[in-house]
Amino acid sequence: MSEDDPGADDPPQITSDGEGKQREVVVPLRVYKTVTVFSTLFAIFSVVGGFILVDVATDRASAPASEIDVPVAILGLGLILAGTVVYAFSTRFRTEEMGKSKDDADEPSGNG
Repeated sequence: MSEDDPGADDPPQITSDGEGKQREVVVPLRVYKTVTVFSTLFAIFSVVGGFILVDVATDRASAPASEIDVPVAILGLGLILAGTVVYAFSTRFRTEEMGKSKDDADEPSGNG
């Protein structure tokens, strides 16, 4: 941790709207950048890899149902789902400088 980052020693803060629907984790900028980069890379590689596995399992969608490699297809679908989940959860991170979401009650909902 450096002296330049004033929030480097602060623990992450989890915010909620009271109903538990939207939870945001407030982290230092360095953690936010790391989470964003690596979760996006993981999501991209797992989704693309999942589609490749589904393509291989179904022989480019031309194999009859009896010749589909079911374990490989399930693994491909699992990779697609894993990439989606990781990316969705990574969007909950924010920094203190990013402000609050528009869904907060104390902010106007207008865009202008």
